[in-house]
Amino acid sequence: MSPTSYHTAPPRTKEQELYAQILVASRDINAYEYLHLNLLLYNVFMQKIVLAVLMDDIASINQKKDSTFAMLLEAQCRRWEVYTFDSSDMFYKEGKVLANACKTYVSDSDSDWYRVEKQQTLPLADVDVIFMRKDPPFDMDYIYATYLLEQAENIGVMVINKPSSLRDANEKLFALNFSDCIPKSLVSCNKNKLNGFINNHKDVVVKPLDGMGGLDIHKLKAGDSNIDKVLSSLTNQGKRYIMAQKFLPAIKHGDKRILLINGKPIEYALARIPAKGDFKGNLAAGATGVGQPLSERDRYLCKKIAPTLIDKELLFVGLDVIGDYITEINVTSPTGIRQLDKQFGINISAQLLDAIEEKLALR
Repeated sequence: MSPTSYHTAPPRTKEQELYAQILVASRDINAYEYLHLNLLLYNVFMQKIVLAVLMDDIASINQKKDSTFAMLLEAQCRRWEVYTFDSSDMFYKEGKVLANACKTYVSDSDSDWYRVEKQQTLPLADVDVIFMRKDPPFDMDYIYATYLLEQAENIGVMVINKPSSLRDANEKLFALNFSDCIPKSLVSCNKNKLNGFINNHKDVVVKPLDGMGGLDIHKLKAGDSNIDKVLSSLTNQGKRYIMAQKFLPAIKHGDKRILLINGKPIEYALARIPAKGDFKGNLAAGATGVGQPLSERDRYLCKKIAPTLIDKELLFVGLDVIGDYITEINVTSPTGIRQLDKQFGINISAQLLDAIEEKLALR
């Protein structure tokens, strides 16, 4: 049985009650709260949930590894009605936010793994939930899309993650809020300051603030002949901020991706082990993903950031940890679901959609 096949939202009243009981059985709540939550969940399951997913063209993704695809599979298993669209398909007209979206069907197979119906104009007010799963770069078009999504949110649509928090939580800079949990860091566009940081810490990683997948990340040592060239390029001759961080030798054990749902971590991390001779723990840069249980330090770091994630309504987040330190907090389109599901026989998307259904029930 595939991880996405056993968690289908039940279509009949008796099964609805059982499903709700299973969902709340592990919670420390009194009898009244238990009954109340059961009734709320029962009411949710009487309605078909409509999901719209803002994502890159589904034809371009690798369905075997794509986390958004895992979410689509689980939503379909629960008989949610699913639509997909890209940011360029969304627009505002006469007081409404709309999207030229396609009703989408998916299959966990190697061939014919998706099917889309003819594009239609979908008022986002008619949608229950929107997933913002557009990959970086985090550019102005991305920001403009969050403003349009915020209009949908303002009329009652649940947007995951919260649009204003997506704007606030740059994936490199957000971690600065937890200064005791990150490596020695400098954010600057001044090459003299950056050179001083490199000379002080000897072995440093520099990276742009809006990249992904290991793109334009460099490891520099004090005295390297290419320092000026790299810094000039990354800072656009001193006009663009970048981040420099002390190099962490623990990268040889992997750059761990820890997924959190509503502030609670999944029990396993995906350690991305760099390819031989490389220092980048990015799957897109050739790293190998190896699942492992969370360490006590991992749990401590998750506990530190959880209240902020909950407060900002960042429901699904990917925490990157090297050794004892947080290096990034990914809020745009965290990945790792498919790999962890496969390695441990779990269903992370089911846990995510459980949390969403519970939030919908309590609205």
